[in-house]
Amino acid sequence: MKDNKEPVYMIGIAAKKLKIHPQTLRMYEREKLVIPKRTSGSTRLYSDYDIKCIKEIQHLTQEMGLNLAGVRLIFEMKEKSEEMKKRINEFNEEMNSLQKKMDEQIDKVHKSYKHEIVLYRQSPLAILKHLEKLHEDNNNEEQD
Repeated sequence: MKDNKEPVYMIGIAAKKLKIHPQTLRMYEREKLVIPKRTSGSTRLYSDYDIKCIKEIQHLTQEMGLNLAGVRLIFEMKEKSEEMKKRINEFNEEMNSLQKKMDEQIDKVHKSYKHEIVLYRQSPLAILKHLEKLHEDNNNEEQD
């Protein structure tokens, strides 16, 4: 069954589909566990998504032993979890976008180099010769 939220089932049909009494559906509505849409004539209409939620309510109450307050708490926690997942995805998208912009700016800076600055490295042998010369110069100054 899809999670279609389009209201299509009147209360009697929804109750037959779920094999429960229509009063049970009214009780779930009073407890704000399932809120069916209403027609202009105030007829309740349930969607496939509502049917799925009611089946979950039945599972939690009949098979897991929860009361309706416990079911409401679980539904609220699921909703908050989904909201948090959505925010995390939004943050990740923003972070990726900022990373891309930063990489583009770094590339732009690198391309702006005129290659006038060149890294100069002396060979170890040249450094040793330079140090020997400095040492000799110091020794010559001491002798004078």
